[in-house]
Amino acid sequence: MQKNNHIKRPVSFTACILLTLFCAGLYSCSPLKQAYNPAEKIAPEKLKADAVLLRKILEANHPSLYWYTPKDSMDFYFTQTINGLTDSLNELQYRNRIAELVAKIRCGHTAVRSSRNYARYYSTHRLPQFPLAIKAWGDSLVVLSNSIKTDTVFKRGTVITAINGLHSSTLLTPMLNTISTDGYSNNFKYQIVSIYFPMFYQMIAGLKDSNLISYIDGQGKEKTAVLKNFNPVPDTSKPHATAFGPFTKPTRKKIKAARKRNNTVLSFDSTNTAYMRLTTFSGAGLRKIFRRSFKKIKERQAGNLVIDLRENGGGNIGISTNLTRYIIKHPFTTADTVAAISRKLAYGRYIRPAWLYKAVMLFTAKKQQDGKYHFSNLEHHVFAPKSRLHFNGNVYIVQGGFTFSAASMFVARLKGQQNVTVVGEESGGGSYGNSSVHLPTIVLPNTRLEVIMPLYRIVNDSTKVKTGRGVIPDVLVPPSAKAIKDGIDIKMQTVRELIKSRR
Repeated sequence: MQKNNHIKRPVSFTACILLTLFCAGLYSCSPLKQAYNPAEKIAPEKLKADAVLLRKILEANHPSLYWYTPKDSMDFYFTQTINGLTDSLNELQYRNRIAELVAKIRCGHTAVRSSRNYARYYSTHRLPQFPLAIKAWGDSLVVLSNSIKTDTVFKRGTVITAINGLHSSTLLTPMLNTISTDGYSNNFKYQIVSIYFPMFYQMIAGLKDSNLISYIDGQGKEKTAVLKNFNPVPDTSKPHATAFGPFTKPTRKKIKAARKRNNTVLSFDSTNTAYMRLTTFSGAGLRKIFRRSFKKIKERQAGNLVIDLRENGGGNIGISTNLTRYIIKHPFTTADTVAAISRKLAYGRYIRPAWLYKAVMLFTAKKQQDGKYHFSNLEHHVFAPKSRLHFNGNVYIVQGGFTFSAASMFVARLKGQQNVTVVGEESGGGSYGNSSVHLPTIVLPNTRLEVIMPLYRIVNDSTKVKTGRGVIPDVLVPPSAKAIKDGIDIKMQTVRELIKSRR
């Protein structure tokens, strides 16, 4: 559910998206009720039955099944996938097939995740992992970190051209094909691959005993080197090792403090420019944090405000709307259209929690002349700009591929305002709109595979053209292998140069 000024039950878009990003190994640990073997094959008739059921559920309730992909094309993809299930597959193999099918919808909030048994298995078994964390964009692969600390070849900033004989473009294509995104804003896909590259590599290419990696050396020549996998060593007497360093389970107090610290960080530089790093629009207390932040900005008489949304995967639309009011110069509504196909969930026994969403939609969604059920409060409630703490100086919004959902809605609403400059890369979330608000989980009965399905289509501004792209920045700053190697934040560097030139 989505919280705004009228709805009191919040739902975190960020939590839903992060749970959807194919990271089975990141689930919390709990004991298995029965032995689970990820290599165990599932009979083709069961695989087909789940795929047929998924099609029926999506056709019954997905609000944007044919928004970017025509019905005849989706029908072809469904039929092709179902008819292709002629052999037994293990869960990972089946998940990849379904994920590639779901990605054809071109909806970033519709995504596939593994079963809970699969997730628990990989959280309790310490298995070899691909050792490199990698930043991906276009055909580029650049090393961010290396979990093999004794290795001296693959340092931060090293350009990778091939892994085990697979060229970077050949390697990336099947990874990208399994990731859902809004329309054609593929920058989101690259960002997700960058965050979870070791996992994607193992899922798509399979893990070998060691890796033959081609790279560009310091003289610009292509060379090859062998790099072993990272093997976490279980030791109950010490913090658990992971591919990204030692792990110690934090206390509740530390978790709460970290969330409060990381949600929003406000700082000022010597020019009295305010910097707001905002990693989510979810969580209690953000409205209070915004109010205190803009009070401090006013007290410091800052003439420039930089809002960094590069790590912001979205969250609560009501909270992003609240932040918009501190900057926007005119009254506005959350969106032009927020509409669902139906208030009924015909296959509710496979949808979790169906009863809750049906109950809420009964009171919040009303049928209109177009035959759809509109969330009228989100469409018609007019928000006025803040008066007492409204910021009227220059605003620089820094965004990237992970700027998604409510975060991209925030940027789309402000882009084009005279004092607002958007810097960075194309946003991951769609500029024209997305499908979200309520995000129930489909659980397929035979494979226990889970699929997130939105119930509402959002159109931010119907006067604009639906291009299927994310929010395009006013000042484009793409990734750079040299900047990664040198540890330079080129997007923030560009913002400081813009501020300096205006002064």
